[in-house]
Amino acid sequence: MSTAVPPSSSSAATPGTPEPAPVSGSASASGSAELLPGVVRVDRELAAPQRATVAESGQARRRTAFRPDIEGLRGVAVLSVLAFHSAVPGLTGGFIGVDVFFVISGFLITGLLVGRPIGLWDFAARRARRILPAAATVLVATAVAGGALLDPLRGTDLARDLIASAGQFANWRFVGRQTDYLAAEHDPSPLQHFWSLGVENQFYLLWGVLLLGFARYLYGRRRTVAITLATVAVGGVSLALCLRWTATSAPLAYFSTGSRLWEFAAGACAALAGSAPAARAERRPVAWSLRVLGWLGLAAVLAPLFLYDRNTPFPGTAALLPVLGTAAVLLAGHRSFGAADAGRLLATRPLRAAGRLSYAWYLWHWPVLTIAQARYGVLPWTTLLALTAAAALPAWLTLRLVEQPLRYGSSPAPRRGLAVGASALVIPLIAALTLGGGTVRALGDPSSGPTAAPAGAADGPSLLAPGIRVLALTPSLARAREDFPPGKGCEIPLNADSSPRCLFGAEDSPDRIVLLGDSHAGQWISAALALAEQRHWALEVLVKPGCPLATLTVRNNVLGRTFEECDRWRENTLTRLASGPKPRLVLMAGLNRYGSQEERTEGWTRTLDRLTALGAPLAYLGDTPMPGKDIPTCLAASDGRSDACFFPRDTAFEPDPVLDGGLAARYGVRTLDLGPLLCPGTGPSCPAVLEGVVLYRDTGHITDTLARVLAPRLDKGLLGAPGAPTGPTAPAAPTVSVASGPPSAQP
Repeated sequence: MSTAVPPSSSSAATPGTPEPAPVSGSASASGSAELLPGVVRVDRELAAPQRATVAESGQARRRTAFRPDIEGLRGVAVLSVLAFHSAVPGLTGGFIGVDVFFVISGFLITGLLVGRPIGLWDFAARRARRILPAAATVLVATAVAGGALLDPLRGTDLARDLIASAGQFANWRFVGRQTDYLAAEHDPSPLQHFWSLGVENQFYLLWGVLLLGFARYLYGRRRTVAITLATVAVGGVSLALCLRWTATSAPLAYFSTGSRLWEFAAGACAALAGSAPAARAERRPVAWSLRVLGWLGLAAVLAPLFLYDRNTPFPGTAALLPVLGTAAVLLAGHRSFGAADAGRLLATRPLRAAGRLSYAWYLWHWPVLTIAQARYGVLPWTTLLALTAAAALPAWLTLRLVEQPLRYGSSPAPRRGLAVGASALVIPLIAALTLGGGTVRALGDPSSGPTAAPAGAADGPSLLAPGIRVLALTPSLARAREDFPPGKGCEIPLNADSSPRCLFGAEDSPDRIVLLGDSHAGQWISAALALAEQRHWALEVLVKPGCPLATLTVRNNVLGRTFEECDRWRENTLTRLASGPKPRLVLMAGLNRYGSQEERTEGWTRTLDRLTALGAPLAYLGDTPMPGKDIPTCLAASDGRSDACFFPRDTAFEPDPVLDGGLAARYGVRTLDLGPLLCPGTGPSCPAVLEGVVLYRDTGHITDTLARVLAPRLDKGLLGAPGAPTGPTAPAAPTVSVASGPPSAQP
């Protein structure tokens, strides 16, 4: 949470975002309750009374007995997620289904391991046999469909996601990519939903080792106390991490195992506490209390479906409602169902049918939705819902032909289960390598080719210098997405409120250019560095992504709250400039879309008041056009035809208070507006490629190649006119005509 989760037109409220999807296991009609991306089903062989050992007590049998209310609760969870991904109006909080699944998993696995301890290898074999084959089937099918229907760039991403998903660490891949489930700009992966399966299996590993270790070395009351203390300790630490990370890093809070373990622990606590109420359920006060608890719990599960949306900071405190509600429903079910029980409602046939199919349905629906939207664009919710319903067919076939035969038809020996699991890991990896190899052949090797940028013109209507021609797209499509400026550590993370010492060029020089702003300022590092190197100056970079230099408070969708760190960073940075040596030039740039036009004007006025007091020359780069779509992906999908990736002029620009509102003249700021160069003419569209140069590396940032091509224009426009600050100059570096290639970039 596609923050993820967030988003552009394919936002988290639509299946075009990263997702918090649960995966539930499909239980057989006889009631096996298997755990899958969020769901555990009690094994049929353990649930059937005729297979219970003589040594099992009646209490242990009750603990592993089939619970139709849990199957129905699983159905509620998966239907809520499917509706959310289909963008069904009103069900804006359906992403909480994953939390419901996690609680169910903790409840059932704890009940299973405590009620009848088994060997660790046996436990691992059972989990592998039940979870991995269906997942492998979907992974291979997605690889085939992705190779046939997606463009090569998306295919490259999909191959990497396949490796992470097959290896059960997809959640950490998405943390590493800083994917925001509820506000992601990039197109979601067809395998984004495998994050929850990764969390689930990582929980199994931890819990299996922990509880089976207690069972091996502790007995009786000591074992019960140890398990209870461990559950409370793990849950408490995890909840603390969840609350902290929700406030500081939405991707880490949403996708990481550490911030989700407390949800499993809540289910485990319900399982541990359940036996006592069950023994006294016939007492009228206890029975009445459990009945009320069940209804309150069900209400707590259903309410967030309508109350939460993509702007809700999640998981954080918001996850407490569905998590505690699910635990209450599970605890209340430790008694026979009465006519007014919530469990009786959950045990209805439609919900149980959805619960049985939930795992496979969840696995199949997301690739169907994302691949369809990658091919045909954003689809209406009615179409998405129809596609989700259609995904029930391959889900049913997977249940009947893969899940059930391998679960019940194969030998129960641990070696057989582990062999099945190993095969289910290896086959998707082979599919991933095959798909990745195909995309490399289609796009070319990103590490090959020249690294010099073509020479740019210093002025005039042409982008390139006279006599320079680019014979192929540069940077190549294989490199365009990674064509970042140097200085990875200069663009500080969201939770930082001060910039590190970030100098380029002649670092010991007393003269320096200061590049100041957000990521749209950071995209000019290479061009600003060329200006500094020509004069043997230093370049100091002070940038914070998502943070306007204009003094106005903004909301950050990743954090899900007011961007307080931005205000502190701006204040710290302006104070730092005022207390340090005076720069030779302060070069300002930034995204021109924060707040309203009036707010931007007032914010820039406050900031320019303080910067003018420095006594240093000020320069301002107008914002570059905003495509609003992933340009490299668009070009790859159209076989490099740049005309297929034009974007509307009327959405590419916003009124600029510095350029158009008179602030530049009022404060004596030298300005350079590159908009007319990058979007020439007066037609309705702006180009994505100009004179062979790919202009954008994503939905709104220019390529580093373009920044270096524009360096001579910045030099003349900002420093070359009479009266501009000057310094010792060095001979210009020779330029050559090339076909492609930025220097190796640091993402």
